[in-house]
This record gives sequence, C-alpha cells and structure tokens, in this order.
Amino acid sequence: MHDLLAEAWVEPVVWVARPDYVAVLVHATGLRPGPTSDASEAMLREAEIWATDELTGREPQELAAIHEWRQAFLGFGVKPRAAKSSVESLVRRAEAGLPRIDRLTDVYNAVSVLNLLPIGGEDLAGYEGPARLVVAQGGEPFDTMADGQPVVDAAEPGEIAWRDDRGITCRRWNWRQCVRTRLSTSTTEALFILDALGPDARLRAETAAADLVRRLSIDSPGAVTSQRTLAE
Repeated sequence: MHDLLAEAWVEPVVWVARPDYVAVLVHATGLRPGPTSDASEAMLREAEIWATDELTGREPQELAAIHEWRQAFLGFGVKPRAAKSSVESLVRRAEAGLPRIDRLTDVYNAVSVLNLLPIGGEDLAGYEGPARLVVAQGGEPFDTMADGQPVVDAAEPGEIAWRDDRGITCRRWNWRQCVRTRLSTSTTEALFILDALGPDARLRAETAAADLVRRLSIDSPGAVTSQRTLAE
C-alpha cells in the first residue's frame, strides 16, 4: 500500500483532549499466518503468568496504565461497564486463560498484556485508504457480529475511533475491532496499532513495538517491518 504509514494521521482534537497520547504504527509484510503455534502459545502462557502475578491483591484499574484508559474513555462518555480498553479486557482474562485465536493475534495479545497497552492488528487485504484516528460524527458503519450473525453497527457521535475509507475499523479507540479487517489464518500483510497514554507514553509504545517485531519474527523470520510514531 502506497505511503501506508506516511498517510496515517490523528485528528488534532484527539490531542486537545489527550496531549499525552502516542500511537506507534507497525507495517509488516511477509508474515507467516496460521493457527496458534508453539511459539505463540508460549507467549500467551508467559503473559498469563505475568499478569496474574502483577494483579495479586489488585484490580486491573489500579494499574496506572489501565487507569489512564479508563479516564480517556470517560472523557468521551463511555463508562467502564459499557466498554473497556482492549488491554484491560485481556488482563481481566489472564488468570482464567487468554483466548487462542490465530498465531498473529496471539502474538499481539501477548505483547499487549506484557507491556500493558492496547494493540490492534489490521489485515491490509481488507483495508482501504490510510488509517486515521478521528472523533466520530455518528453513524459511520462498523461491521461486527451479534448472536453469531454479521450485523452493521454504527459509531456514536463524539467517540474516538480508528477508521479507513470504508468505515470504522475499531470503535471506542481500542475497544472492539470490525470483522472486515481483523487478522486471520491467511493474513500475510498487517498494520499493528499500538496506543499509549501517560507521561512515558512514547517510550512505552516504542518499547512495545520493538517487542512485537521481535516476537513476530519467531514464526515469521522473513517478515519485513517498518514503523511510524504519531505524537503531538
């Protein structure tokens, strides 16, 4: 995709609300997809053990990195009972067991937990135009599943969301991804989006990106990656 990283952008009003926000975008080609592998299984187990130990005697929202996302969601009117950041949802599942989905998704979920920041993965075969983080006007299409059936939902006015030319790709910043662009066992080219908040957001996001690239290379030794940091 021509100028995939160069053309990505964040709507300035997002930084007005959260000037500490940083996104790192990682473009990966030559990925080797497939079901959960021995390597991705080991990463998930590492993340489960680490998160369980980290949470001993604490609730996820007591961790500073997760608390920041709760505050960000409240900033555009979403209470924790309605939606949580993707990293909080994963951390909450760690003790009982993280989902095993496919090796690429497994890797970024493990990295998300181990670095305590939200990460999304977009299959570029289903993506159109540049990635951008916007404040939704309301009504932008979002394809999802309900009761096992495909449905088209819509973004609410004022919510912060990632989108491409066709519609919303991830609602409520990093809460839920659309079906159209999610990774699968046939994904060979992907865009990974790492979101971070807080005074050390850039360091944390770039450290997590390096961790992601390293772990992807275990099952995909021929992968080629490039990245860009978006910050105010």
